[in-house]
Amino acid sequence: MSLFPETLRLDLGIYVERFVKWLTVNYGDVFEAISNGVLAFLLQIEKLLMWVPWWMVLGIVFIVGWRTKNTRSGFTFAVLLFLIGTFGYWKLMMMTLAIVLTSVVFSLLIGVPIGILMAYNVRVSVVIKPILDAMQTMPSFVYLIPAIMLFGMGKVPGVFATTIYAVPPVIRLTRLGIHRVPKEMVEAAHSYGSSFWQTLIKVELPQALPTIMTGINQTTMMALSMVVVTSMIGVKGLGDEVLIGINRLDIGRGFNSGISIVFMAIIIDRVSQGIASRFKYPE
Repeated sequence: MSLFPETLRLDLGIYVERFVKWLTVNYGDVFEAISNGVLAFLLQIEKLLMWVPWWMVLGIVFIVGWRTKNTRSGFTFAVLLFLIGTFGYWKLMMMTLAIVLTSVVFSLLIGVPIGILMAYNVRVSVVIKPILDAMQTMPSFVYLIPAIMLFGMGKVPGVFATTIYAVPPVIRLTRLGIHRVPKEMVEAAHSYGSSFWQTLIKVELPQALPTIMTGINQTTMMALSMVVVTSMIGVKGLGDEVLIGINRLDIGRGFNSGISIVFMAIIIDRVSQGIASRFKYPE
């Protein structure tokens, strides 16, 4: 009596598996076209990052850190980036950064419109909220399964899994930012004859921008946290070095690659926070 009866069994996973297989059989050409487009975009970003000389990257990071934070922060960021290069991981860092940037771009293209739609439509918000809850509580490894089935192995499924994992914060905070815009400002815009799109673009989005920038910061950090997970499906970069270090019990290799990811996270987090603070309006 203490054990759950075996006759009362429900397997939801098999229906998800059948749905994914149905997609691959009936829309294989569509997913192949999407894969080619994503791969071309990713390779262009990676090519651009590889083309920029290392000393120029250090200079750009120093200037961005100086302008968004202060001189000491800019110098610190440049030193952290230089240390990654001394570990021999400069190329791998750029490959990782390309994956992260590509995933963030797609997360914004998907997340910001959905957040706006949720802010204006209560029914859509009620439907999407539990989906976002499930996406944020689902183990990140689970996203690799449909990514592999739809796109195979390599960089594209890595971008797909990272985007799905990282998109919820920007959706939630876009919706929150628009909801926080004072109703008086919106009513004033309407009273002066502004259309829906004029009010959204010229009033609501600028006022919501600080909150949206916070969502972009969280989305970027979540995308960076996926680099080790996506290395399991063939994505090269710093995450792959961490995985190799684990498999071979190579403490030195694992530490160098792991601390490099930490350095990248510190730089991206501080710079994005500094940019977000620039958009804040005085109280």
